[in-house]
Formats: sequence, C-alpha cells, structure tokens
Amino acid sequence: MFYEIRRYQSLPGRRTEWIRYMEDVVIPFQTANGMTVTASFADEEDEDGYVWIRRFESEAQRETLYAAVYESDRWKKEIGPVVYGLLIPERSVVTRVTPTPASPLQ
Repeated sequence: MFYEIRRYQSLPGRRTEWIRYMEDVVIPFQTANGMTVTASFADEEDEDGYVWIRRFESEAQRETLYAAVYESDRWKKEIGPVVYGLLIPERSVVTRVTPTPASPLQ
C-alpha cells in the first residue's frame, strides 16, 4: 500500500473556487471510479496552496484507477478542462509515500 501526497497551486485568488470544485466534482467523480481519497487540505502558509492525499493498494490498482479516471470522456471533456483552468499545472508536485511499520495509516 502507498499514498500520493499531491500539492497543487491554484491560480492567484482562486483557491476557494478550486476547493469547491474539488469537493463538489473532482473528489466525488474519482471516488465513484474507485479512488480512495484520504484527505484534503488548504495550505495555511500559502493562500493559493492546496494538498490532498490518495491511497492505493498496489501499483496495478493505481494504473487501473488512473485509466478509469483520466482516460474517461467525462474527465477529458468536462472535468479536466476546468481543473487545468483553476490550477498552475507546472507547480503541481506529487510525492509517493509508504507508511512506516508503526504508522496508523498502515
């Protein structure tokens, strides 16, 4: 099992709009397609920063879920364009982490 910690930068002044879209559209769409979203955060030190975390049981599961979400017509035609219109994509950082043996997230 592993997690993705995803750090995004919204366009200046648009984080509230971004969070609303994430919570109303992106997260429900992804969870309906099998993703496990474990957390969503507004960065307290960066007014345009946002962090969220997803969990995967294996690399094979991640690949399957990525295909189900990011190759879908709804993502390509409807959701993705809005996402890319609210974020600065080149500022996105994705970090994969594995819980340590004593982690409560095991």
